[in-house]
Amino acid sequence: MSPTLFSRIIQGEIPGTFVYRDELCVAFMTISPITTGHVLVVPIQEVDEWTDLSDSLTSHLFAIASKISNAQKTVFSCQRIALVIAGYEIPHCHLHLIPSNSMADLEFANARTNVDRKELEQAASLIVAELRAAGVTGAV
Repeated sequence: MSPTLFSRIIQGEIPGTFVYRDELCVAFMTISPITTGHVLVVPIQEVDEWTDLSDSLTSHLFAIASKISNAQKTVFSCQRIALVIAGYEIPHCHLHLIPSNSMADLEFANARTNVDRKELEQAASLIVAELRAAGVTGAV
């Protein structure tokens, strides 16, 4: 089986705009954001469905997602950070962290394409700065 798209991003074969990395997971900006600041939290281990993750990896992913969400909420001044696990796009578990102010912000049909990499990098730098300010180890 060939590596998933996410594994190729994690391994640096395909560019990614990372905000977090540790020995178990990474977090990077999606290239098709629904809203500005949309981040994916992805385990390094290739596991298709989130229900197949070990309990310890599930706990770790959600703990990291919480830290990143707190940073997103601060820097993007939104009401909530929605956490969505759809699992259909790529056969590699990933948590969508989506800054939102209403349910309308969660429509995947509204995901943008061809987003300028500079826009992703600007959003990432805001998140990373907030993670570092909060003392989060692993912020890149």
